[in-house]
Amino acid sequence: MLSRTADHLFWMSRYIERAENLARLLDVTYQMSLVPQSESAANQSWHAIIALNSLEEAFAARYDTVNGENVLKFMVSDPDNLSSIHSCLRLARENAHAVRGTVTTEMWETMNYTWLEAKDRKFDQILNAGIGEYFDWVKMRSSLSRGTTLGTLLQDEAFHFIRLGTLLERADNTARILDIKYHGLHPQAEEVATDFYQWGALLRSVSGFEVYRKVYRDVITPERVAELLILNQDMPRSLRFCMKGVLKNLELLANRQSGETRRQAGLLEAQLRYGRVEDILAEGLHEWLTDFMDRIYQLGNGISRDFLVPMGEAA
Repeated sequence: MLSRTADHLFWMSRYIERAENLARLLDVTYQMSLVPQSESAANQSWHAIIALNSLEEAFAARYDTVNGENVLKFMVSDPDNLSSIHSCLRLARENAHAVRGTVTTEMWETMNYTWLEAKDRKFDQILNAGIGEYFDWVKMRSSLSRGTTLGTLLQDEAFHFIRLGTLLERADNTARILDIKYHGLHPQAEEVATDFYQWGALLRSVSGFEVYRKVYRDVITPERVAELLILNQDMPRSLRFCMKGVLKNLELLANRQSGETRRQAGLLEAQLRYGRVEDILAEGLHEWLTDFMDRIYQLGNGISRDFLVPMGEAA
């Protein structure tokens, strides 16, 4: 497969997954903001979203105050913010259009219709209709895109690049969602972490509330939430599940220059396979997750170097 075709497929899947995960992150933060708390505590949670996406300078250039409305507007519908849901859906569609002959008709129609529905939605319209309903719509369209891919695309190299992009992006975003709740920018994160309702909202944001009940059948605790989202091999949004899929697809796509990238992916997958949540928490969950996200970033760079258009040329 041509590297540019692979590049479009990889980033198409990453952008649609990023839109969904951003919707999940904003949704859980919005739900948490409805819980009685001080204004400063609520604004810290919104600031954490900007910080975790490394958008402090871009946000400061547009807004003077970090609050819920400004962050939502910036991250949902701002066309100049390439990390907004609006931009992610646009870029996913553009990448799909570039490989129109490789994706199936159902995949293209799903991606194209999603963008046509999203492009004219103004923030005020989204807010008036219910921001939660918009997040649910984004998640549903992403699920539909994923379903048409699994149900209609030949499972060849194109499929493997799509799955690789999806799972790599999901691993990164699950780590971000967990980090913003467990640590974020709260100076006393351990105290905040005992709030049952906020942990319930976090689990629902990753479709994990019912899964948690089936696995643990007990009260929600931060330690078990971390264990579920990091180490559970059967939870579709856990870090271990994602890295197992990343390694599998890398092995199916292996070429002569991808050995080091596969080794790095294997090391990370083995760490998750044999890790214990007690050791992770003893190290410090925020520090552990930060290291994990750094390694995911390096893994993405390795994949670009080995299979795709080089990052500089792509930019």
